[in-house]
Amino acid sequence: MSNDSKPVYGGQAVVEGVMFGGKRHYVTAIRRKDDSIEYLHVPRKSNPSLQKLKKIPFLRGIVAIVEAAGNGSKHLNFSTERYDVDPSQDEEEIFNKKEPSKLEMILSVAAVGILSFIFGKFIFTLVPVFLAELTRPIFSTDFSQIFIETIFKLMLLFAYIYFISFTPIIRRVFQYHGAEHKVINAFENGKELTVSNIQAESRLHYRCGSSFILFTVIVGFFVYLLVPTDPLWARILNRLALIPVVLGISFEVLQLTNKVRDIPVLKLLGYPGLWLQLLTTKEPTDDQVEVAIHSFNKLLELEEDSEKKITEEIV
Repeated sequence: MSNDSKPVYGGQAVVEGVMFGGKRHYVTAIRRKDDSIEYLHVPRKSNPSLQKLKKIPFLRGIVAIVEAAGNGSKHLNFSTERYDVDPSQDEEEIFNKKEPSKLEMILSVAAVGILSFIFGKFIFTLVPVFLAELTRPIFSTDFSQIFIETIFKLMLLFAYIYFISFTPIIRRVFQYHGAEHKVINAFENGKELTVSNIQAESRLHYRCGSSFILFTVIVGFFVYLLVPTDPLWARILNRLALIPVVLGISFEVLQLTNKVRDIPVLKLLGYPGLWLQLLTTKEPTDDQVEVAIHSFNKLLELEEDSEKKITEEIV
């Protein structure tokens, strides 16, 4: 089976585990304190309105980002709440815990994910604007201001990722991020999903969200050239108003680099994103790869069962 005919799967590293998403399901597998594997399975909801928006270039990227932020938070919350809990406490916790309604869970998780993303985007968008404005006495033209703003944005991004990578928990998340990419690469290359086969794969991938973040900086540079940088209040409003535009274009660029990754010369378009992944991924241990395999195999099992049920219903 060629890469083009294979289903497209995505993933996300979580605390002590990996989440993978398919056409109809999301699955997270984490390793507990007693070395057991625990799963979170969330069926993928189909919203007709969102499905229509996902077919519209530039708009589909924004929808995908918001959806990923909301869904990813749910799986991240699951991993942070469960990975360090002693399994012997499970029954007591379940007995004493008052379960919130489904509506409360969906709204709270989605809100946290989306608001966190928006807050982070505002910080990385506006702080470089103010820093660049301080240099206006030296760099006064619009082009020089946008260039300096972009440099500050890159410095802020790289410094943030670099320094958080020193914290033990984030370093392990970055290792699981590497495991996630290795599993996807092995699957797309048609290899059997064994630890040795997966460890031989690259920890970098063209569709990674890290690449997307870097593309927002690069795309933003060109988009901002179309609007003035003075006065400051107009510059701030322009940056905020153009966030959806930058996100939409960056998503299309990410998709393009993935499509041309096997074409000589054109594959270089994705290299900047791959270079950033050298910071956001680390080489995983065999134990971490095993967790990623559990997650991916469970997803494949659920996806296959769904396909069978649909086929049986049609027949």
